[in-house]
Amino acid sequence: MSKRPLALVAALAVLVSLPAAAQRDFSKVEIKTTKLGDTVYMLEGAGGNIGVSAGEDTVFMVDDQYAPLTPKIIEAIAKFTPKPVQFILNTHWHGDHTGGNESMGKTGAVIVAHENVRRRMNADQFDAFWKTKTAPSPRAALPVVTFTISMSFHVNGEEIRVLHVGHAHTDGDAIVHFPKSDVVHMGDVAWNGIYPFIDYSTGGSVTGTIAACDFVLQEMVTEKTRIIPGHGPLATRADLQAYRDMLATVSLRVRQALATGKSDEEIARMELSKEFDAKWGVRFLKGEQFVTMLAAGLRQTGN
Repeated sequence: MSKRPLALVAALAVLVSLPAAAQRDFSKVEIKTTKLGDTVYMLEGAGGNIGVSAGEDTVFMVDDQYAPLTPKIIEAIAKFTPKPVQFILNTHWHGDHTGGNESMGKTGAVIVAHENVRRRMNADQFDAFWKTKTAPSPRAALPVVTFTISMSFHVNGEEIRVLHVGHAHTDGDAIVHFPKSDVVHMGDVAWNGIYPFIDYSTGGSVTGTIAACDFVLQEMVTEKTRIIPGHGPLATRADLQAYRDMLATVSLRVRQALATGKSDEEIARMELSKEFDAKWGVRFLKGEQFVTMLAAGLRQTGN
């Protein structure tokens, strides 16, 4: 295969690499808080979007972005509750969602994740496609409570349901449902208005991502449900449906092109995502880059 787009390699390194994060200037990052109900909030900063449940019992947080942002995140939470963060649920293993684990853990928070998240974080990860390596996380950053299929937290007046969806963005993705508050946090299974990165090297697949979206659309959301995506603004059911349909359309075209024997280079030039690029191809991956990623992943795994 020919040289992969350098812009995509650089973008991916920023997204998932803690060493790359260490080179960023976080001093100008501001944490934006959006209240979604009596107890549930969305926090935006740098890295994956954060969900927070804060009520009479405790503070439960979904993902924690990068370590340098921990003081700002704690400060933002302190504006709506005096309680410390007791639980952190990691939606998957990537550093822009788990980078704050070590520093948050030192404040007393209990880190929770799917068992594959701990397994990925506890060993070297090498992405064969991008030729990037991620070193093991410090012991203090590892989840101390893990689950396999599902689990619940009974706090702040509702049952917060956590469900593993297999082989979507990675092999350790968790969907977090706040049914009473009518909020769903999807981690990087869903991106709003941005072409997603699907991490085939750690068990991700576009087929699994579409299946996870279908499950959430059928079982968890209505027209009124607020959806916290891994990246991008707060989403609606219509936004998630549009994302799902885009993935299905582009991936089907890539499959069809692969079936005719076309090379990745030929597929990249076919403009298979052209009508979606103006909306989805601006903030992270360009259309050609997204198609190239799907072609490589589908060629390797079929999924």
